[in-house]
Amino acid sequence: MNKYMSIAALIFLLAASPVRGAEVPLYKDAAAAPAARAADLLGRMTVEEKFGQLQQLDGLWEGNYREEHLKLAREGKLGSTLNVRTAPFANTLQKEAVENSRLGIPVLFAFDVIHGYRTIFPVPLGESAQWDPLLAEAAASAAAEEAYSVGLKWTFAPMVDIARDPRWGRIVEGSGEDAYLGSRLAAARVRGFQGSDYGAPGKVMACAKHWVGYGAAEAGRDYNSTDISESALRNIYFPPFKAAVEAGVPTFMTAFNDLNGVPSTANKRNIAGVLRSEWGFKGFVVSDYTSVKELILHGLAADGEDAAVKALSAGVDMEMVSTLYRETGPAALAAGKISQADLDASVLRVLELKFRAGIFENPYIDPALEAKTLKTPEKLALALNAALKSMVLLKNEGALLPLDPKLKKVAVIGALADSRADMLGSWSADGKPADAVTLLEGIKEAVSPVTWVSYSSGAFAGATDKDLDKAVAAAAAADVIIAAVGETFDLSGEAASRVSLALPGRQLELLERLKKTGRPVVAVVFNGRPLELGWLNDNIPAILEAWQPGTQAGSAVAQTLFGKSNPGGKLPVTFPRSVGQVPIYYGHRNTGRPPDAKEKYTSKYIDSSFEPLYPFGYGLSYSSFAFSGLAVSPASIKPDGKVQVSFEVKNISRRSGDEVAQVYIKDEAGSETRPVRELKGFQRVTLAPGEARVLTFELGPAELGWHYAGGFAVEPGRFKIYAGSSSVGGLEASFEVKP
Repeated sequence: MNKYMSIAALIFLLAASPVRGAEVPLYKDAAAAPAARAADLLGRMTVEEKFGQLQQLDGLWEGNYREEHLKLAREGKLGSTLNVRTAPFANTLQKEAVENSRLGIPVLFAFDVIHGYRTIFPVPLGESAQWDPLLAEAAASAAAEEAYSVGLKWTFAPMVDIARDPRWGRIVEGSGEDAYLGSRLAAARVRGFQGSDYGAPGKVMACAKHWVGYGAAEAGRDYNSTDISESALRNIYFPPFKAAVEAGVPTFMTAFNDLNGVPSTANKRNIAGVLRSEWGFKGFVVSDYTSVKELILHGLAADGEDAAVKALSAGVDMEMVSTLYRETGPAALAAGKISQADLDASVLRVLELKFRAGIFENPYIDPALEAKTLKTPEKLALALNAALKSMVLLKNEGALLPLDPKLKKVAVIGALADSRADMLGSWSADGKPADAVTLLEGIKEAVSPVTWVSYSSGAFAGATDKDLDKAVAAAAAADVIIAAVGETFDLSGEAASRVSLALPGRQLELLERLKKTGRPVVAVVFNGRPLELGWLNDNIPAILEAWQPGTQAGSAVAQTLFGKSNPGGKLPVTFPRSVGQVPIYYGHRNTGRPPDAKEKYTSKYIDSSFEPLYPFGYGLSYSSFAFSGLAVSPASIKPDGKVQVSFEVKNISRRSGDEVAQVYIKDEAGSETRPVRELKGFQRVTLAPGEARVLTFELGPAELGWHYAGGFAVEPGRFKIYAGSSSVGGLEASFEVKP
């Protein structure tokens, strides 16, 4: 504990004591158990103070509090804020709560720290392309350290929604389409934010969101309704949340959507039932922004009081931004519409986590900490590594990449190549565009001193014929054209759903003209969702999926293009050929008439291929790898048994590189149909030229089982095993589960 924090804690203990020399109340005893302290404090609170602890209000985006916050803090009626941060603002507001309120209950400061606070890492969908949970954990840990330094103790991350519709803008915030990959990354990010003790300095409480089914919004339209079967909920949408619980996440956030007719913020079956009763979750649940009030517009609640009653009774402990708990709760309690038991249970959960978070003993933040913590060389190096490992090479015809740094002339085309803000992506917290390295800057740094680099902004929204002419002229004499295409940061994220997945503006037209120059073209795609890249795949020799890579974007992309780094990322989500294929994902069921291009009456399209443009798990490298020797042992097991899956991966090229080995299963027959493939293991490995490594995976009930109508089970029958570099093809073997 530093000097500043020790003094702050002493001030709290002295100022909050009702009578000098009197016995210190149990809740002020730092040595007592958090649950006991919370219970003691609860017994001293008024009804109004209790509802106040269930209130979270938003501050100003730049970090300041609102004037009403000061008054509410003094009255003990402000449990938490979002957006309030940095020592001048957080400490001033905290002082009102700790030193000037009756009971001295500190405020819990929260913020959306999604993929970095000041040092920005790749957007979560891009980070997921690393297929590296340890690296995701390290990035979350760095983000937590920065967030803590400005007074924050709670982040609204990770977002663990499974999403299979790229029209939905918030697909950028999650891990893609697969429950297994999503679960591994959910747990990793929770561990990164919290460490072994989220009350420790430099750590923050994580929040699993959005509970539940938000990623299945109909038509890909944000906030829209969802209708999801019990099987899909249990096997696809629940697992990443369960993984977060098992990793120790202390808070959940409800979703905006209704689920099968019941809005998530009043869905007692999922909150009190699944989350608390089935999974034993002991933390607290916060609503999303005004979603308690939105129960009225959903048509579930008749008025504000009804909305408050239904949300609190369902198990939503804290209300974000809207104020129905505080305004209508006391009267509803007096009228018997809210039970005393429900109110006290919610307050206890909030108080206990405040004790566990350490903010009673350490309510203030050291003003000197921020300058020593943000954007350090170590964090920038981590951000560069994270961006490098998120790169996915989609095409490399004729081994055009990597480029020679000694090329005489390189033309860099596209507004995204010189845009700092668009490198950071959506939900970039306090990331500063000025900190970001652009692609143009990265290329100039990567090439030789004699290489001439020209630039033209090209063809985004509002581009004229003259703009296109200028770009083509700049490219015509180049040895190679590097075209930066894709989306600006605000075209994905919350409230950014799209009916089209095409490149915005006149980008495709520009690419067509660049191809006609006869010069080789490399397309670098910056985006927060899968886009339609069919024309590029057919016409552009090299395509690099860069996502929105964060603070070190330009350096990472340039190092990849010019061969200092070898791409090894894999797609965490399927790329469709066109929006008409959406939703499209690898783990579909077979149907009674599986797709067959040669047979008419099968499940396919008459005007397009049924296959994706790029499948889940796909990604190329400058190296080449071979898989061999798939073995499964034993050949048969009981339902509670385990099998060992092993195979060899060998680098058969002359360059060191990364491969992501992937293991999938297929339950061939059972009481319920299963997907054609299910990811159940993966490992990213770095192999030197000629190096071979045998990888082993253990599959047991957790990997082989399925949530059926009668519960979770591993059903007897034959299972297929696939091992390879993507969800398509690979080695095959099988084993049997016997009764």
